[in-house]
Amino acid sequence: MREVHSHVEIFDGEDSPPGFAAVVLIDESHVTAHCYSERGILAVDVFTCGDSDPSEVAAMINDALVSEIPGLRRVFEKRVERFRSD
Repeated sequence: MREVHSHVEIFDGEDSPPGFAAVVLIDESHVTAHCYSERGILAVDVFTCGDSDPSEVAAMINDALVSEIPGLRRVFEKRVERFRSD
């Protein structure tokens, strides 16, 4: 998996609720994150259309976040079965 492009937009709460939105385009699709800081929520979406397992990518992101923010906990995870033509 290779990063193609990334962008983060920080919202100061003036025109939008405070937090941020981020996108990382990968050669197999994308990873997005939306932070709702006033609610203490970070929603992350991992979508791949190649051979990479999105659950493994999500686990790597979770592990990295927990190492930086002890006490952080995952409260919801949903896996949608891939649509493949093979």
